[in-house]
Amino acid sequence: MRIYAPVGAVGPAAISRAVTGPTLAGKRIGILDNSKPNAGLLLQRLAEGLAARTGATVGLVERKNAALPAPDDLLARLAEAEVVLTGSAD
Repeated sequence: MRIYAPVGAVGPAAISRAVTGPTLAGKRIGILDNSKPNAGLLLQRLAEGLAARTGATVGLVERKNAALPAPDDLLARLAEAEVVLTGSAD
């Protein structure tokens, strides 16, 4: 019979933290709500929390039909924001 001690050595972390981007202070956050249930509420609250922590503003909220691609004019308006929050799955 062999008995193993459950003791090991902890090595250095295998990954490093991602480099953060520039500050969001004064930047605009856009929201693309795909009209899924509660997507708008989730994205709005996420944007508001992010804005409160960083000094950004929530400047653009757009809704689209989840079954159709976003039209070019909508994508052009969203491109005016420095950060866009989107996506909610079933």
